[in-house]
Amino acid sequence: MYNSRLMTSGLCGVLMATLSSCALPKQSLLSTWKEMRHKSSAPLQTGVKYEVRKALANNVPFRPSTIKRYTFVLDDPKPPLLAASNLYRNSQMRVRTTAYTHDESDHIIYGVKNAIGTNLRFGNVRSAAADWSRFPVGTLFRIAGQPGVTYVVDDYGSALVGTGTIDLYKPNRSMMDNWGVRHVDIEVIQWGSYEKSMDLMRDRTKWRHVRAMMEGIEARLRTAALPHGKMPFTAAL
Repeated sequence: MYNSRLMTSGLCGVLMATLSSCALPKQSLLSTWKEMRHKSSAPLQTGVKYEVRKALANNVPFRPSTIKRYTFVLDDPKPPLLAASNLYRNSQMRVRTTAYTHDESDHIIYGVKNAIGTNLRFGNVRSAAADWSRFPVGTLFRIAGQPGVTYVVDDYGSALVGTGTIDLYKPNRSMMDNWGVRHVDIEVIQWGSYEKSMDLMRDRTKWRHVRAMMEGIEARLRTAALPHGKMPFTAAL
């Protein structure tokens, strides 16, 4: 037993000595280790086929769109909600406004519900309807001369599509008639989301005005993507 241990330790010593004599310089070993570490931690790219074991080695949480044997392709990340503020720079503008109420003939079937399925609002925060390809859902604005009142675009109307008119909700016909048609100065506090607008309208495309708004949004996004493209919206309409 003693002799076998001695022989084993002797062989290990010879082996270590041989490896040491063949080893790279310390600086070269350090550089090689850093290079290997960098390669193993490099982020994976979308649209490129990788072996699963490499993803696991990088601790990458992935949801493969296609798996063939032991390879996968990383999905493109879902884009963030696209706000109109990404396209529009104007926050102050003059617009044409009208008024509507919930018991009008063209709104009576919806009652006090707006296009997003909640109740129409009238208070410090008030509902407004617009062409969502111009003022997307969620747009917040104030009207000059109405301190303490904020309007939110949560509705649309077929007569508004293709126009820059904003329809302001009033709780009764008397207030609606009293408002009439007015050109007012507004300040957009926050632009809404085109993606949310399209998500809400996606199952309503049997209506012509809904299709027109969706086409309008798509056209604006295409225009904005063009190099040196002009802003797709002129405030004064």
